[in-house]
Amino acid sequence: MSTTAAPPALYGGKTNRRVSVRDILQAKERQERWPMLTAYDALTARVFDEAGIPVLLVGDSAAMVVYGYDSTLPVTVDDLLPLTAAVSRATRRALVVADLPFGSYQGSPGQALDAASRFMKEGHAQAVKLEGGHRVAAHVEALVGAGVPVMGHIGLTPQSVNTLGGYRVQGRGEEAGAALLADAKELERAGAFSVVLECVPSELAARVTEQLSIPTIGIGAGPRTDAQVLVWQDMAGLSPHVAKFVKAYADLNETLSTAARTFADEVVQGSFPDADHSYN
Repeated sequence: MSTTAAPPALYGGKTNRRVSVRDILQAKERQERWPMLTAYDALTARVFDEAGIPVLLVGDSAAMVVYGYDSTLPVTVDDLLPLTAAVSRATRRALVVADLPFGSYQGSPGQALDAASRFMKEGHAQAVKLEGGHRVAAHVEALVGAGVPVMGHIGLTPQSVNTLGGYRVQGRGEEAGAALLADAKELERAGAFSVVLECVPSELAARVTEQLSIPTIGIGAGPRTDAQVLVWQDMAGLSPHVAKFVKAYADLNETLSTAARTFADEVVQGSFPDADHSYN
């Protein structure tokens, strides 16, 4: 009889090390579903890590939720590096994935390796994410060959929003669906350890998930992907405008607004600080 212990669950499991790419692949084999969230700072990253979230993405969505831009395009490697480093320092278990921003990898596999190397060395990320299918397969191969784990991203790729004609569902229709499936298989062949499917019809996402041996991570892709990801500010009810696929699990906007108004009122009334919050 085998005495080998079952591996800990990916979500909420207790280990004395970080989640690895191997853990992610083994979860797929066990048909275990898991959550992923974005993180951009030390305090929220620590909360999510302690909550058992196994993968944290330092996304180029920071362009909007941190830096105040209206798309992901303006953010740079230098903008994202300190955020990635903060998340990495604040976590002990979660696999930290850094987004390669627009313009940092599309030019060539060499450019992609230069950018990824900075995120691994300076940001202390354990993996990177990039957008695109067959057109970035050589980039994925180069990164994996150099020892950089890669998460793919197909479907709605926000860095290509101007060529896609806006934020629209991708993969509708037989031809478009076949092309998306082919892109997913090409990323798998190139060595990606997982692939994000964004704004893809549910049935297509399920078909892609069934045909890949690597995990799929859905965002607006229905319930039958291996994992689900949300931008944490959307998940927590802080973002003022969200897509159809977002479910808010808290109302952090109202919580913070109430706290700020209560603090301000007490300052104006002279009731803060009181004796309990003052030194003798």
